[in-house]
Amino acid sequence: DVTLHDGRVAMIRPSVQPACGLLISAPVEAHAHIDKNFTVEETGGAQGDLFSAIRRMEEHRAHWSTSTLHARMERALQEAWAFGTRALRTHLDWAGAEPPASLAVLEALREAWRGRIELQFVSLTPLDVYADKAVGARIARAVRRAQGILGAFVYRNVDIEAKLGCVFELATKYGLMLDFHVDEGLDVDAQGLRLIAQLTLDHDMQGRVVCGHACSLSVQPDEQAQATLALCARAGLHLVALPSTNLYLQGSWDSTPVPRGITRLREARAVGLGVSLATDNVQDAFYPYGGYDLLDAFALGTQAAHLAPALDWIDTITARPAQALNLAWDGRLKEGCPADLLRLTARNEYELIGPLGRKRQMIRAGRLIEEMPA
Repeated sequence: DVTLHDGRVAMIRPSVQPACGLLISAPVEAHAHIDKNFTVEETGGAQGDLFSAIRRMEEHRAHWSTSTLHARMERALQEAWAFGTRALRTHLDWAGAEPPASLAVLEALREAWRGRIELQFVSLTPLDVYADKAVGARIARAVRRAQGILGAFVYRNVDIEAKLGCVFELATKYGLMLDFHVDEGLDVDAQGLRLIAQLTLDHDMQGRVVCGHACSLSVQPDEQAQATLALCARAGLHLVALPSTNLYLQGSWDSTPVPRGITRLREARAVGLGVSLATDNVQDAFYPYGGYDLLDAFALGTQAAHLAPALDWIDTITARPAQALNLAWDGRLKEGCPADLLRLTARNEYELIGPLGRKRQMIRAGRLIEEMPA
């Protein structure tokens, strides 16, 4: 039984009554792309081809305007709020030295949504751009001014170690956290995750680096994958899996897929690595379906990655991403914590993985919020 008082959890006691629902902390979105969501009607879906999706978005991005960006990004936040999300980290396409138009929109929305959704951003830049150190420095300075996180898309790049080294040097110089798209494919020889872990140790950045995707880890030999995960754990990395997008993009279109594109979540947790599940793309070329209900990402992830018991993994959308995003509240339910909660109708993990069990009431600062989706 949980008692709320003055916007906080005042008391938690064992209950003698049968369970009438589940109470969890308000979810945290660790990885999204609210600048390009809701564009699939113009771009079409890439049907399993990651680099086709990248090209389609590059062409579409040339026509983005402040007004269209604001409409799409606002729509994403409205939907995330309606489903109970309390914090969201989005990646913004950042192709060169100059900040993208989406940055100014993000800054305005961050202020407008203050107190409802804590909004963070990552500069999503192709790793090769950092080969020009002057350009990299301009990006890092702009990210610092806007209070963001420095990022890169990393995948089998030429001279990959030197280029990653440039990113870490910038993060160290400008005091920035890092968030990478890394090894988003099914190539056994992809080594970005291992290199990032080693550079994290070399630059003493433990606990300040997040890595999304790491799909290649799933097809590498067990011994190699285990060694990489052990190194990641030593480096204090946080690993984010994006089940909907990677099931759509990886190994899915030539025949009935065996490779699934989901990284080794159980093995990661077993060696002490922090792991999260997140939404990633919504209705764009990378993933043409979906929305911003983190319980959908959780349900898909627990099934696709065989995570059981399911309730043992609920922290992948609550406490774990809260810690990775360095939020003021780590998302753990305890006496004295903020009363920012979701009350679900599911009485157990079996009812949780289904639409009836995911009916919810949102509580913020101890107050019931009625603005919920039908």
